[in-house]
Amino acid sequence: MTALESTVDMFDLRMSEAARPLYEAVKTFIAEEVEPKTEEYFRLGEGRAERWGYGEGQLELLESIKNKAKEQGLWNFFLPNAETGEGLSNLDYAYIAMELGKNPIASECLNCSAPDTGNMEVLERVGTPEQKERWLKPLLNGEIRSAYVMTEPDVASSDAKQIACRAVKDGNEWVISGEKYYASGAGDPRCKIFIVMLQTNPDGPVHQRQSQILVPSDTPGVEILGPMHVFGEDDAPHGHMHIRFNDVRVPAENMLLGEGRGFEISQLRLGPGRIHHCMRSVGAAERALGLMAQRGLSREAFGKRISNLGKNVEVIAKARIEIEAMRRMVLTGAKAMDELGNAEARVWVSAVKAMVPIRTGQIIDEAIQMHGATGVSQWTPLARMYASQRTLRLADGPDEVHWFVVGRKELAGWEEAAASYDPKTEYYANLDSVKEGVFAGPG
Repeated sequence: MTALESTVDMFDLRMSEAARPLYEAVKTFIAEEVEPKTEEYFRLGEGRAERWGYGEGQLELLESIKNKAKEQGLWNFFLPNAETGEGLSNLDYAYIAMELGKNPIASECLNCSAPDTGNMEVLERVGTPEQKERWLKPLLNGEIRSAYVMTEPDVASSDAKQIACRAVKDGNEWVISGEKYYASGAGDPRCKIFIVMLQTNPDGPVHQRQSQILVPSDTPGVEILGPMHVFGEDDAPHGHMHIRFNDVRVPAENMLLGEGRGFEISQLRLGPGRIHHCMRSVGAAERALGLMAQRGLSREAFGKRISNLGKNVEVIAKARIEIEAMRRMVLTGAKAMDELGNAEARVWVSAVKAMVPIRTGQIIDEAIQMHGATGVSQWTPLARMYASQRTLRLADGPDEVHWFVVGRKELAGWEEAAASYDPKTEYYANLDSVKEGVFAGPG
């Protein structure tokens, strides 16, 4: 039994007939409404008066695109089989997310951008009616943004059991103390709510010590120490913030699902979140390959077009093959979630998460190389795309965690067979029946 559990239906990767018109509408909307305004959106943000704000007209432009998306029903695709939004399967959403990944603002224009998607899914699945009314409703409407606050600077947060930021019950309140960093999106002035992973019972069973609590971003005692830089950039106004909680008090009813159920919520959130990132990464790889090919065909050096120098044709060919391999892996992982459920498909999700950011980063790196110095400049999106993919190899669990999950499962499947594996003894036991032959090449 191999690590990647499968069913016969899992390898039918066709988009459903019901989703096809939606998919085509999304592609048309991105081409006609998002792409023509993307450059203007970023231009309006240049030289803004407030670093952690938006330039004059920038949010208005974004809102105009979002309103058109809402009017056309192109909104909230990411919640699988839910009453909220389109209720697409994970497989159908994968096709759409790959298109969103080709443009830097398309996901937000259709209200499908991280970390809001994961936070909305948590609230939709486990939030109380009051929590949904106060936080999920405005998030689904695209009126506010949110942050997921888990990673800590003083422990290896890839082992979530080590989370040290504490929440202590005091009457009808939780009192929160500790530090977090790389809280993505917490720098945005529209960010109004944090979902915070905390230690609430240090002496309890190891997987029941953590809880997740809703903390409004303007709660007294929430101190934004500053942005963490990624490859020298602060990513303002989105930001990846370093936060200190100084005896922050929130009502007891801000607890999500129940005390000690933080790990349970994480699995609910991280499975879809991890594969959503990878869906968009395939779109980013497509964009990088397109830029690579255009550069190679439009520039000459040493009497040849760059695309025909050295092994560049092979580089381009390998990129296309890698993209198709990634696409099928992502689609199969999404179908596994539909067929097996999020928990049972977690090894598929880990396999996808381990594979896709590495290979996408390699394709973007090759595109940078073919652009020469321009590839690392502000004239192309490649440098930012590379930083994003390299960072993704650390976000939602580093590569090593996902390799371990897949490898451990694979080894477990062979444990029984390995107990009797002895090729030497088997050979000599059957020596009389072995017929020597001539090697005739691969079978």
